[in-house]
Amino acid sequence: MTAAEAPVLEPGSDRFRRFVLNNTALQSPPHVPEIKLHLADEAHDLWHRTEEELATLGLPPPFWAFAWAGGQGVARYVLDHPASVRDKNVLDFASGSGLVGIAAALAGAQHVVACDIDPFALPAIALNAAANGVSLDARRDDLIGSDGGWDVVLAGDVFYDKAFADLLIPWFTSLATRGAEVIVGDPGRSYFPKNLLHELGVYTVPVTRVLEDAEVKRTTVWRFA
Repeated sequence: MTAAEAPVLEPGSDRFRRFVLNNTALQSPPHVPEIKLHLADEAHDLWHRTEEELATLGLPPPFWAFAWAGGQGVARYVLDHPASVRDKNVLDFASGSGLVGIAAALAGAQHVVACDIDPFALPAIALNAAANGVSLDARRDDLIGSDGGWDVVLAGDVFYDKAFADLLIPWFTSLATRGAEVIVGDPGRSYFPKNLLHELGVYTVPVTRVLEDAEVKRTTVWRFA
């Protein structure tokens, strides 16, 4: 089946939810043990199996099935510094599993939008939020360039691609300039704009070896200046 021939499925389709449940197990990311997520047990097999299946639908690889280093770093920072989000309106951008948004909700955020364009991420976010007893406003929207009046914008591991980084940098800069706190976690990705940010904390985060170049990643949490 080609991408053009693939069936069009709504993000709320039960097929997406079943796929998440059938290919993950409820477990805690190593750096954020307070939170439980539906994550891939056999990372290498799932990555390749879902790459093939998702390719037929013209969808991206299953980033939602893994707790990436940058996201774990931001989640850890938020849980350790709840005042950063308490009683605030928060955007968890490129949410994936919903890890960062869940951390914000647990830390007392007033309202959390968890945004990701991958339709598989939406049931993953819903399942993970329920597993942690929190409520997230999950949206499949491309919010780049928009401003929803968020007090805080959180993002983990988003500077892995130059074209994507070129879109994010001016958007994040604009949000920070008008007064939003823009907090990002990064484990040293190639297109990270270090010169534009202020360091908030550094963590050593265990990661999935088959998807990274090491068993732990030195992950820094930053705020856009």
